Amino acid sequence: MWIANNWTDYEILDTSDGEKLERWGKYLLVRPDPQVIWTSDKKNRGWKAFNGHYHRSSKGGGEWEFKDLPNEWTVNYKNGAIFHLKPFAFKHTGLFPEQAVNWDWFSSIIIKEKQKSPDRPIKVLNLFAYTGGATIAAALAGAEVTHVDASKGMVGWARENAVSSGLENAKIRWLVDDCQKFVEREIRRGNKYDAIIMDPPSYGRGPKGEIWKIEESIFPFIKLCEQLLSEDALFFLINSYTTGLQPAVLTYMIETVVGTKHHGVVRSDEIGIPVTDSGLILPCGASGRWMKE
Repeated sequence: MWIANNWTDYEILDTSDGEKLERWGKYLLVRPDPQVIWTSDKKNRGWKAFNGHYHRSSKGGGEWEFKDLPNEWTVNYKNGAIFHLKPFAFKHTGLFPEQAVNWDWFSSIIIKEKQKSPDRPIKVLNLFAYTGGATIAAALAGAEVTHVDASKGMVGWARENAVSSGLENAKIRWLVDDCQKFVEREIRRGNKYDAIIMDPPSYGRGPKGEIWKIEESIFPFIKLCEQLLSEDALFFLINSYTTGLQPAVLTYMIETVVGTKHHGVVRSDEIGIPVTDSGLILPCGASGRWMKE
């Protein structure tokens, strides 16, 4: 398992009975987590002294309960990234901290390549880019990033995060667009990228009602995206929170499409975050990675 263990502004304190107790900066949140099918003694005082608790409804969805939680606050990551957080839609805060393990991985690749070839522009395409965690990490490492997400609100949020992280003048293209349509247009334009990052949803609808179902759509989409990789591409990353896309499945898809054409190394694994009180690791999805040898 790849573990996101370099945070100082975030930690999972405890887990029990379908929920996790988290510290986001100085604030404590209790949120549902489907992986937590065990119970603990709940000795941590945060279970009762929380600032926000998302209560799941038996009818679907749920609602937040707040105690002295601001409408918005920030957390920092080790590389100078600053993220704006706010509780919204179905338990989310605008950040997935487990992704830091992927940020560290590809940032090291970008930094090493820039050290070897300082004048080489490294073009990264971030698809389904959400609030820009991967975009900011890649830009801080020295890459030029194209950030694509279908939600105008998410792209605006990502730009706020970039400005807070000192990247207001960085070479980042911010695009509100359907990711598949954008990739198809980029192929027709003949554009190329040195790295591709994607975090596709399990289910979604396009601007004209097109249905995205990850089990059916992801492999054809990977084949499309491979056409955008440059001859000297550096890495390709897929992240998934879909139960059916196990690490072995991610490895097979990436190896079949990217590995056969660009060689290099393909690895996939679960990603997770340490739980402070128990010493265990909470699984948080899976990632598949290809990198140049």
